[in-house]
Amino acid sequence: MRALIVTLLSATLLAACERPPMQSTQQGYRGTGMQQVDNPRILAAQKAALPALPDLPPPGSSDGPKAKDVFQNVKVLGDLSVGEFTRHMAAITQWIAPEEGCGYCHNLANLADDSKYTKVVSRRMIEMTQHVNSDWSQHVSTTGVTCYTCHRGKPVPENITFAVPTPKNNRVGPGLGDDAGQNKADPSIALASLPYDPFGIYLAGGKTGSEEIRVQGVKALPQDDHRSSIKQAEFTYSLMNHFSKSLGVNCTFCHNTQSFQSWNGPVQRVTAWHGIRMARDLNSAYMQPLTGTFPAHRLGPTGDVANVSCATCHQGVNKPLAGLAMAKDYAGLVKVAAAPAQAAGLPAAVAEARRSVMFFAVNSPVLEGAQAKSLEQLIATMKEERKLSATISGYHSAAGTLAQNQELAKQRATNVRDALLTAGIDKARVKLAKPQQTEANVAGEDATARRVEVTVR
Repeated sequence: MRALIVTLLSATLLAACERPPMQSTQQGYRGTGMQQVDNPRILAAQKAALPALPDLPPPGSSDGPKAKDVFQNVKVLGDLSVGEFTRHMAAITQWIAPEEGCGYCHNLANLADDSKYTKVVSRRMIEMTQHVNSDWSQHVSTTGVTCYTCHRGKPVPENITFAVPTPKNNRVGPGLGDDAGQNKADPSIALASLPYDPFGIYLAGGKTGSEEIRVQGVKALPQDDHRSSIKQAEFTYSLMNHFSKSLGVNCTFCHNTQSFQSWNGPVQRVTAWHGIRMARDLNSAYMQPLTGTFPAHRLGPTGDVANVSCATCHQGVNKPLAGLAMAKDYAGLVKVAAAPAQAAGLPAAVAEARRSVMFFAVNSPVLEGAQAKSLEQLIATMKEERKLSATISGYHSAAGTLAQNQELAKQRATNVRDALLTAGIDKARVKLAKPQQTEANVAGEDATARRVEVTVR
């Protein structure tokens, strides 16, 4: 009887274990326990589950007339040859709407017509893809992304997020506070008892969507400038579980688990750091400005536009599409996106050792590459003189509504701050000032008013 009980207990304890063989990859120094453990059967199933790539013609000749000189209303990809432009359009159709065809975005009676919202959105998404491949190589490396990375043959990507409505009464009981959406199942968060929506505060971008993820202090004892509640820790853990689930990895893939605050660990943590900021950038600069373009049935329950998260591209594997490099075959999606018409006349950036001024296009928070270069001297100064701090001030014109202009100025200042942090400047040495208004000129928009100034003292 005792042997039977022992056998039953052993079977019960082992029921939740995965059968060998398993694959173990050392992620850190020997003896630290930093290992990535993979189940080869799950990996094989993931590979088999990858959708078949559509058959597309090989790259064509770049010779011949340009698309913008032959077709009407070509605002992106216009510098491609007619042959390559047509090939890109065929590929995008297969990646996004293989069943619906060209008519999903275009008025087939007049391809130049912009009346369909899907065409307006698609044009902006192409620009977003170019932006990722050109300006976020710290995260996507040379592999890059295409429309297929997220869409996988579907007009709407499967893994997108919307803001969660705040319930009038939580599960605990009325009047007992906000339950933060706990115990509401979400496929990208492994533990249902964690907060349901960490995306809106950590990945949405802007002032309220770029909150500090870290809850562990950088010093041994609690400090007045760093106090985090248990609830904050739960939100962070919820986001960490989203990362793990989205990439199909465990904590040691990015972290030194002997000391989670230490950066002396896997290089993937740096890649992930850039990925977080890339998601914020894409949501605030590309997705959220399209809110008014989408019809009501494409918006979330609170009227917000869909946002991207790690799951949107990764979909369960640490490298989207198992690392398949598709972007290199589509030059129009890799080259630097053409600047908007309004950006053509931007003033030259001011580049000094202790002062930098960057200018932005109308209604855009995107820090263009040429403008971003003005920070190089200032960054070098801060790295040499580590007692100096930077103050970032965002300005906007008087044209338009004040609330929208202030939010846009904040997004621009936040993007400049992130550029400093990416360059290795400690966050404690960077301060954001309140947005300030400058007067528009008599002709309308004043390019010098749409700026961010950084001063070092």
